[in-house]
Order: sequence, then C-alpha cells, then structure tokens
Amino acid sequence: MAPPAGYDYDDNPFKLENPSILDIAPPEPKSVEDTGLKMGILSDIALKYLYYAGTGTGMGIADEMRLPWPGVIEHVVDFLATEKLVDLRGGKGFGRASVEFILSEKGREYARDALTRTTYVGPAPVPIEQYNALITSQTEETPVVSQEELVMALSHLTVPAELMDKLGPAVNSGRSLFLYGSPGNGKTSLAEAVSNMFGGEVFVPHCLEIGNQIIQVHDRLIHTPVSLEVGRDASGRRQTFEMDNRWLLCRRPSVVVGGELTLAMLDLIYSESTRFYEAPFQVKANGGMLLIDDFGRQKVHPTDLLNRWIVPLEKRVDFLTLHTGKKFEIPFDQLLVFSTNLDPKELVDEAFLRRIKYKIEVGNPDEEAYREIFSRVCEAAGIPYVDQAVTYLIEHYYKPRSMELRSCHPRDLVSLIRDAARYRQIPPALSKDLLDQACEVFLVNL
Repeated sequence: MAPPAGYDYDDNPFKLENPSILDIAPPEPKSVEDTGLKMGILSDIALKYLYYAGTGTGMGIADEMRLPWPGVIEHVVDFLATEKLVDLRGGKGFGRASVEFILSEKGREYARDALTRTTYVGPAPVPIEQYNALITSQTEETPVVSQEELVMALSHLTVPAELMDKLGPAVNSGRSLFLYGSPGNGKTSLAEAVSNMFGGEVFVPHCLEIGNQIIQVHDRLIHTPVSLEVGRDASGRRQTFEMDNRWLLCRRPSVVVGGELTLAMLDLIYSESTRFYEAPFQVKANGGMLLIDDFGRQKVHPTDLLNRWIVPLEKRVDFLTLHTGKKFEIPFDQLLVFSTNLDPKELVDEAFLRRIKYKIEVGNPDEEAYREIFSRVCEAAGIPYVDQAVTYLIEHYYKPRSMELRSCHPRDLVSLIRDAARYRQIPPALSKDLLDQACEVFLVNL
C-alpha cells in the first residue's frame, strides 16, 4: 500500500543507515507484464498454493505470491477461472478479492503436473533481467568509508595505524582483499568489522527466475530484513512502503565460509526432491562481503578455487549453469576477502595475486599493543588488569621459550585463569599462581 498522505521520508522513518536506497526501490507491478513473468509460471504457483491450502481467497493468493491483487493476481485468477481450473466457493466480504476459490478436478490434475516440474510455492520469482538491473544500480549506493568511520568501526580492536591506512582504501575499493599472517592475530575479526562498517541496506529477492527455473536467494541465516511498515489502516492491516514485495530490503549481508567450501558450492545447488535451486554463497553475498576464511585449508586445491574467481574479479560478473546446461550471467558485487594463515606464495601464483589489488599482512602485536589487548580483555572479563603481571608473563614465558606474541593469547589466557579460579572457588585475578597454571597448559612448545 502507498504510505499515508503527507508522509515525509526525509525524516528517515524506517531508521535506515542509507535512506537514499529507497530511491531505487523496485516499483510495485501494475500488470502481469510488469512482473516480467509468463502467465504459466504465475498460474502454476497459484495452483500449487491452492492445492496445499485447500481453499484460498484472491487476497490470500496475492499475499502468498507477494504480488498485488489489482492488475496482477486478479488476472491470474481470471485465467484459472476461464480455464476451469478453479471453482468459486463463496466469500465473506465484498469484491472478488475476498471470494474463496477451490481447485476443480481439472485444476488438481494441473497442480499435480506443476509439482512434477518444481515443488516451489511462495513469493513469485524476479526475472534475472530485473535482478541484474537493480543490483547494478544498487552498486552505486555503496557508501564511502571515511578515516574517522574506520577508526570508530575498529575501536573495539587494537589495530596499528599503518594497518588502518592500508585497510581503508581496500574497503572503499569494494573489490578484493587478501589478509595473511600468523594465526590468532585477528584476521577474521578484522574482516567481520569491515563488513559491519559498510552499514547500509540492500535489496534481496526471495527468488529468481531464469529459463522457467526457480533459484532461491533469500536466506534467513544471512539476510536480515528491515521493516518498512508505515502504520496500519482502520481495519488493522499493515501499511508498508510501496514497492515490489518480491524483494526484501535487508542489512548488507556478510557471508563467511571456511574449510567446508568446495567448488560445487560456488555453483547453483539443485535439489532433485524439490526441483528448484539454491543460490551459491557469492550470490547471497551480493551487496555485502564474502569472506573465505582459512583459505588454503579447503578440500579443493587452492589453485582450482582461485581460478574459479578470475573472471568475476576482473569482469564483476559471474556465470552460473542450470542443470539443463543453460549458462547465464549474474552480477558479482561484493567485497571478496581471502584470509589465510599460510604463506601466500605457497598458495597462489603471481598472476592471481596481481588480480587481488590489496594484499595486507596482519602481523603479531608489539609489546605495547599486546598490553593494550590484555587490558581490554581483563576489563571485559571483570578482572583487574595488572601491568606487572603481563611483564612477568613476557619475561618468564615468552622470552625464555622464544615464543611470539599473538593477539589471541590474552583472551585465551584470561579464559584459562577464570577456569582455574572457578575450580579453586576463588575470585579470578592476574595472580602469579593462576597465571602460572594457565601458562603451563597453554604456552607449551609441542
């Protein structure tokens, strides 16, 4: 529904981080032609809905398919009635939208036939052409991160100034980033902070249509919808910002994959039982960030995995293949971050590294940074910070054993101290006794 008369969007009523994103909101379809879909696809979804529901009103079908009744679903229902696929069962209100429909015997036969092609029932899909056009427009809405915003976004981490100066331009490039260095120094935390720093919102379709095939894109574990409700009418029905409801406005997605990643997971995932597809990670991440964590530890060889990204990194488009053999183009619009503990030279060749513009080493903290991290961890754990205790730790454990300082060590040591204190039923503290017990089981040379 349209917002109430005089509604002022300049006040940012939806509390969006990027209110201008609504300027490119996909318009609500006014006709079947506007949906970009054939009547066959629309009628199949409506038939399957009625098949499972038993009965349904015109508005019920419209709500299920996320399409308006006037101009669109009313014509779908007219088509079903003309083809004698539905019968009228009656209605409690006025107007055809409130009339209840039930499948005829012919309609049930058609619905069963439709289910053999795909069992998908739900929001109508968005044609790939409409998706590609909106994602391309959406790219221009990506905000620029200032130095001040970067410092604030990373304020919960101890990050050297020189590292921030490298990270800022990489984030604003919106392309690719290679984080490498010893384990435990916060590469994953940095990447996640970068993702949160982007802020803003993106449009995500429930699903896509290409060659009469349906691809599910929206993932509840990845996409967090933003409410666009503007109020309720006299009957209590929700009024929302007027747009194509086959789309959702969501927070920028952040997708993290690790050692479980395979090449097959980077293509469409087809289900033989449901007979529709699930979009791969890079499509779900469009408009946000895709982090390949623990790069080099996947079951697939790093070279094969990297070769898969060459065209998307250069052209900003990806190519996916349906099980029918049909290939199609789709935008590749996310910050792609590789994070590894391994030596980059052992993972990739110079040709690929050249395609990744930003290669940033996340090194070990110096002593000052280590003390700062320890202080923050103690504060978060409710343990008094004692600088002399850290000096004792460095002088009696790290130096004699020639061990490197790692950013994760304070967190792990404080956790062990709390475990030991709980066992002894004493308050946790940076005492010599508790610190020694923690170090003897953690800082070991294996």
